[in-house]
Amino acid sequence: MSQNATTAMRAAPHATPEERAALGKAARRRSPRSGHAVYQPSRHRPDPLSILETQSAARVPELVPIRYGRMMESPFRFYRGAAAIMASDLAGSPSSGLTAQLCGDAHMLNFRLLASPERQLMFDINDFDETLPGPWEWDVKRLSASLVIAGRANGFDDAQRARIVRATVRQYRESMIRFAGMGNLDVWYAKVGADVLETLAAGRLAKRSQRNLSQALAKARTRDSLQVFDKLTETVDGLPRIAADPPLLVPVSDLLPDIERVGLERQFRGLLERYGR
Repeated sequence: MSQNATTAMRAAPHATPEERAALGKAARRRSPRSGHAVYQPSRHRPDPLSILETQSAARVPELVPIRYGRMMESPFRFYRGAAAIMASDLAGSPSSGLTAQLCGDAHMLNFRLLASPERQLMFDINDFDETLPGPWEWDVKRLSASLVIAGRANGFDDAQRARIVRATVRQYRESMIRFAGMGNLDVWYAKVGADVLETLAAGRLAKRSQRNLSQALAKARTRDSLQVFDKLTETVDGLPRIAADPPLLVPVSDLLPDIERVGLERQFRGLLERYGR
Protein backbone atom coordinates (compact mmCIF):
# COMPACT_ATOMS: atom_id res chain seq x y z
CA MET A 1 0.00 0.00 0.00
CA SER A 2 1.30 3.47 -0.85
CA GLN A 3 2.32 5.95 1.83
CA ASN A 4 -0.17 8.48 0.42
CA ALA A 5 -3.05 6.02 0.77
CA THR A 6 -2.11 5.21 4.35
CA THR A 7 -1.86 8.91 5.22
CA ALA A 8 -5.23 9.63 3.62
CA MET A 9 -6.98 6.98 5.71
CA ARG A 10 -5.38 8.14 8.95
CA ALA A 11 -6.20 11.76 8.16
CA ALA A 12 -9.94 11.08 7.89
CA PRO A 13 -11.01 9.76 11.32
CA HIS A 14 -14.25 11.80 11.14
CA ALA A 15 -15.06 11.24 7.48
CA THR A 16 -18.67 10.94 6.41
CA PRO A 17 -20.04 7.50 5.45
CA GLU A 18 -19.77 8.52 1.81
CA GLU A 19 -16.13 9.54 2.21
CA ARG A 20 -15.35 6.30 4.04
CA ALA A 21 -17.05 4.31 1.28
CA ALA A 22 -14.85 6.05 -1.29
CA LEU A 23 -11.73 5.20 0.71
CA GLY A 24 -12.90 1.60 0.94
CA LYS A 25 -13.47 1.33 -2.79
CA ALA A 26 -10.00 2.74 -3.43
CA ALA A 27 -8.55 0.16 -1.04
CA ARG A 28 -10.40 -2.62 -2.85
CA ARG A 29 -8.91 -1.52 -6.15
CA ARG A 30 -5.44 -1.79 -4.63
CA SER A 31 -6.26 -5.16 -3.05
CA PRO A 32 -9.07 -6.81 -5.05
CA ARG A 33 -11.14 -9.58 -3.54
CA SER A 34 -9.79 -12.06 -6.08
CA GLY A 35 -6.35 -11.67 -4.48
CA HIS A 36 -7.66 -13.33 -1.31
CA ALA A 37 -9.10 -16.40 -3.05
CA VAL A 38 -6.06 -18.70 -2.82
CA TYR A 39 -3.28 -18.94 -0.26
CA GLN A 40 0.09 -19.54 -1.89
CA PRO A 41 2.92 -20.15 0.61
CA SER A 42 6.04 -18.10 0.03
CA ARG A 43 9.25 -19.89 -0.92
CA HIS A 44 10.71 -18.29 2.20
CA ARG A 45 7.88 -19.38 4.51
CA PRO A 46 9.26 -20.09 8.02
CA ASP A 47 8.96 -23.66 9.22
CA PRO A 48 5.76 -23.82 11.33
CA LEU A 49 7.35 -26.05 13.96
CA SER A 50 10.26 -23.61 14.29
CA ILE A 51 7.74 -20.88 15.12
CA LEU A 52 6.28 -23.06 17.87
CA GLU A 53 9.74 -23.87 19.22
CA THR A 54 10.65 -20.17 19.29
CA GLN A 55 7.50 -19.49 21.32
CA SER A 56 8.25 -22.40 23.64
CA ALA A 57 11.70 -21.04 24.45
CA ALA A 58 10.02 -18.15 26.29
CA ARG A 59 7.48 -20.32 28.12
CA VAL A 60 7.65 -22.22 31.42
CA PRO A 61 9.53 -25.40 30.39
CA GLU A 62 7.34 -27.71 32.47
CA LEU A 63 4.22 -26.49 30.65
CA VAL A 64 5.50 -26.88 27.08
CA PRO A 65 4.80 -30.65 26.87
CA ILE A 66 1.25 -30.01 28.10
CA ARG A 67 0.73 -27.46 25.33
CA TYR A 68 2.10 -29.82 22.68
CA GLY A 69 -0.01 -32.68 24.02
CA ARG A 70 -3.17 -30.63 23.69
CA MET A 71 -2.25 -29.52 20.16
CA MET A 72 -1.72 -33.14 19.09
CA GLU A 73 -5.25 -34.18 20.08
CA SER A 74 -6.90 -32.98 16.85
CA PRO A 75 -6.41 -30.62 13.88
CA PHE A 76 -8.65 -28.04 15.55
CA ARG A 77 -6.67 -28.23 18.79
CA PHE A 78 -3.51 -27.63 16.79
CA TYR A 79 -5.15 -24.70 15.01
CA ARG A 80 -6.20 -23.14 18.33
CA GLY A 81 -2.62 -23.22 19.59
CA ALA A 82 -1.06 -22.06 16.33
CA ALA A 83 -2.13 -18.41 16.13
CA ALA A 84 1.51 -17.39 15.65
CA ILE A 85 1.84 -19.69 12.64
CA MET A 86 -1.23 -18.22 11.00
CA ALA A 87 -0.07 -14.66 11.72
CA SER A 88 3.23 -15.50 10.05
CA ASP A 89 1.41 -16.86 7.00
CA LEU A 90 -1.00 -13.93 6.78
CA ALA A 91 1.80 -11.38 7.12
CA GLY A 92 2.61 -11.87 3.44
CA SER A 93 -1.00 -12.00 2.23
CA PRO A 94 -2.84 -9.19 0.37
CA SER A 95 -4.00 -6.32 2.57
CA SER A 96 -6.28 -3.39 1.84
CA GLY A 97 -4.33 -1.24 4.28
CA LEU A 98 -7.35 -0.74 6.54
CA THR A 99 -6.03 -1.40 10.06
CA ALA A 100 -8.21 -2.44 13.00
CA GLN A 101 -7.60 -3.50 16.59
CA LEU A 102 -7.75 -7.22 15.98
CA CYS A 103 -8.75 -10.01 18.32
CA GLY A 104 -5.68 -11.78 16.98
CA ASP A 105 -7.18 -15.23 17.63
CA ALA A 106 -10.70 -15.05 16.23
CA HIS A 107 -11.45 -18.76 15.88
CA MET A 108 -15.00 -19.99 16.44
CA LEU A 109 -14.52 -21.23 20.02
CA ASN A 110 -13.51 -17.76 21.17
CA PHE A 111 -17.10 -16.65 20.52
CA ARG A 112 -19.54 -17.66 23.23
CA LEU A 113 -22.42 -16.71 25.48
CA LEU A 114 -21.40 -14.33 28.26
CA ALA A 115 -22.92 -11.75 30.54
CA SER A 116 -22.48 -8.02 29.99
CA PRO A 117 -21.69 -5.70 32.95
CA GLU A 118 -25.45 -5.10 33.06
CA ARG A 119 -25.98 -8.88 33.51
CA GLN A 120 -27.53 -9.28 30.04
CA LEU A 121 -26.71 -12.52 28.25
CA MET A 122 -24.96 -11.86 24.95
CA PHE A 123 -23.13 -13.70 22.20
CA ASP A 124 -19.71 -12.12 21.72
CA ILE A 125 -16.00 -12.67 21.46
CA ASN A 126 -14.29 -13.23 24.80
CA ASP A 127 -10.56 -13.75 24.20
CA PHE A 128 -8.28 -10.76 23.70
CA ASP A 129 -4.93 -11.90 25.09
CA GLU A 130 -3.44 -11.78 21.58
CA THR A 131 -5.05 -8.52 20.46
CA LEU A 132 -2.95 -6.32 18.19
CA PRO A 133 -3.39 -3.70 15.44
CA GLY A 134 -3.43 -5.30 12.02
CA PRO A 135 -5.27 -5.78 8.72
CA TRP A 136 -8.95 -6.43 9.31
CA GLU A 137 -8.77 -9.35 6.90
CA TRP A 138 -6.75 -11.43 9.39
CA ASP A 139 -9.55 -11.93 11.92
CA VAL A 140 -12.06 -12.80 9.19
CA LYS A 141 -9.71 -15.36 7.65
CA ARG A 142 -8.85 -16.97 10.98
CA LEU A 143 -12.53 -17.32 11.84
CA SER A 144 -13.37 -18.72 8.40
CA ALA A 145 -10.55 -21.26 8.51
CA SER A 146 -11.65 -22.42 11.97
CA LEU A 147 -15.13 -23.15 10.61
CA VAL A 148 -13.64 -25.26 7.82
CA ILE A 149 -11.50 -27.30 10.24
CA ALA A 150 -14.40 -27.80 12.67
CA GLY A 151 -16.66 -28.74 9.77
CA ARG A 152 -14.24 -31.45 8.64
CA ALA A 153 -14.05 -32.84 12.17
CA ASN A 154 -17.86 -33.02 12.30
CA GLY A 155 -18.28 -34.77 8.96
CA PHE A 156 -19.54 -31.82 6.87
CA ASP A 157 -18.75 -32.18 3.18
CA ASP A 158 -17.13 -29.55 0.95
CA ALA A 159 -20.42 -27.99 -0.12
CA GLN A 160 -21.70 -27.72 3.46
CA ARG A 161 -18.46 -26.15 4.67
CA ALA A 162 -18.51 -23.68 1.79
CA ARG A 163 -22.07 -22.62 2.68
CA ILE A 164 -21.09 -22.13 6.32
CA VAL A 165 -18.09 -19.95 5.46
CA ARG A 166 -19.99 -17.90 2.88
CA ALA A 167 -22.82 -17.29 5.34
CA THR A 168 -20.34 -16.17 8.00
CA VAL A 169 -18.48 -13.80 5.70
CA ARG A 170 -21.76 -12.46 4.29
CA GLN A 171 -22.98 -11.69 7.81
CA TYR A 172 -19.71 -9.89 8.55
CA ARG A 173 -20.01 -7.86 5.35
CA GLU A 174 -23.65 -6.91 5.93
CA SER A 175 -22.99 -5.98 9.56
CA MET A 176 -20.08 -3.72 8.56
CA ILE A 177 -22.31 -2.02 5.98
CA ARG A 178 -24.89 -1.41 8.72
CA PHE A 179 -22.27 -0.11 11.17
CA ALA A 180 -20.85 2.24 8.54
CA GLY A 181 -24.05 4.27 8.60
CA MET A 182 -24.17 4.51 12.40
CA GLY A 183 -22.52 6.90 14.85
CA ASN A 184 -19.63 5.82 17.06
CA LEU A 185 -21.75 5.44 20.21
CA ASP A 186 -24.40 3.42 18.40
CA VAL A 187 -21.71 1.04 17.14
CA TRP A 188 -20.21 0.85 20.64
CA TYR A 189 -23.54 -0.24 22.11
CA ALA A 190 -24.47 -2.64 19.30
CA LYS A 191 -24.77 -6.21 20.59
CA VAL A 192 -26.15 -9.65 19.84
CA GLY A 193 -28.36 -10.59 22.76
CA ALA A 194 -29.66 -14.03 23.67
CA ASP A 195 -33.11 -13.00 22.47
CA VAL A 196 -31.69 -12.36 19.00
CA LEU A 197 -30.19 -15.85 18.92
CA GLU A 198 -33.49 -17.40 19.95
CA THR A 199 -35.36 -15.48 17.25
CA LEU A 200 -32.86 -16.56 14.59
CA ALA A 201 -33.00 -20.16 15.79
CA ALA A 202 -36.78 -20.28 15.59
CA GLY A 203 -36.70 -19.48 11.90
CA ARG A 204 -33.58 -21.32 10.75
CA LEU A 205 -32.70 -24.27 12.97
CA ALA A 206 -34.17 -27.73 13.16
CA LYS A 207 -36.04 -28.71 16.34
CA ARG A 208 -33.06 -30.59 17.76
CA SER A 209 -30.71 -27.65 17.19
CA GLN A 210 -33.21 -25.30 18.80
CA ARG A 211 -33.29 -27.52 21.88
CA ASN A 212 -29.49 -27.56 22.01
CA LEU A 213 -29.44 -23.76 21.86
CA SER A 214 -32.07 -23.48 24.60
CA GLN A 215 -30.02 -25.79 26.82
CA ALA A 216 -26.86 -23.76 26.17
CA LEU A 217 -28.68 -20.52 27.03
CA ALA A 218 -30.10 -22.02 30.22
CA LYS A 219 -26.66 -23.25 31.28
CA ALA A 220 -25.04 -19.88 30.52
CA ARG A 221 -27.61 -18.08 32.69
CA THR A 222 -26.48 -20.12 35.72
CA ARG A 223 -22.89 -18.91 35.44
CA ASP A 224 -21.64 -15.83 37.25
CA SER A 225 -18.47 -14.47 38.84
CA LEU A 226 -19.33 -15.94 42.26
CA GLN A 227 -19.59 -19.41 40.76
CA VAL A 228 -16.18 -18.99 39.14
CA PHE A 229 -14.78 -17.64 42.42
CA ASP A 230 -15.94 -20.76 44.27
CA LYS A 231 -14.49 -23.01 41.56
CA LEU A 232 -11.05 -21.40 41.36
CA THR A 233 -10.34 -20.62 45.02
CA GLU A 234 -9.97 -22.38 48.34
CA THR A 235 -9.85 -21.13 51.91
CA VAL A 236 -6.43 -21.19 53.61
CA ASP A 237 -6.11 -19.91 57.20
CA GLY A 238 -9.47 -18.22 56.82
CA LEU A 239 -8.50 -16.36 53.62
CA PRO A 240 -9.37 -17.09 49.98
CA ARG A 241 -6.47 -18.31 47.86
CA ILE A 242 -6.27 -19.41 44.23
CA ALA A 243 -6.59 -23.19 44.30
CA ALA A 244 -3.53 -25.15 43.27
CA ASP A 245 -3.79 -27.26 40.13
CA PRO A 246 -0.28 -28.61 39.42
CA PRO A 247 1.46 -28.34 37.08
CA LEU A 248 -0.70 -25.53 35.61
CA LEU A 249 -1.20 -23.58 38.85
CA VAL A 250 1.42 -23.92 41.57
CA PRO A 251 1.65 -21.74 44.73
CA VAL A 252 4.74 -19.58 44.81
CA SER A 253 5.56 -21.07 48.22
CA ASP A 254 6.12 -24.41 46.47
CA LEU A 255 8.41 -22.87 43.87
CA LEU A 256 10.71 -20.52 45.78
CA PRO A 257 12.58 -20.47 49.09
CA ASP A 258 11.01 -18.25 51.75
CA ILE A 259 13.47 -15.38 51.25
CA GLU A 260 12.85 -15.18 47.49
CA ARG A 261 9.11 -15.67 47.94
CA VAL A 262 8.81 -12.76 50.37
CA GLY A 263 10.69 -10.50 47.97
CA LEU A 264 8.49 -11.51 45.06
CA GLU A 265 5.29 -11.02 47.05
CA ARG A 266 6.50 -7.57 48.05
CA GLN A 267 6.98 -6.68 44.39
CA PHE A 268 3.47 -7.91 43.51
CA ARG A 269 1.92 -5.90 46.35
CA GLY A 270 3.75 -2.81 45.11
CA LEU A 271 2.44 -3.34 41.60
CA LEU A 272 -1.13 -3.76 42.81
CA GLU A 273 -0.92 -0.68 45.05
CA ARG A 274 0.39 1.46 42.19
CA TYR A 275 -2.33 0.10 39.92
CA GLY A 276 -4.97 0.93 42.53
CA ARG A 277 -3.69 4.50 42.87
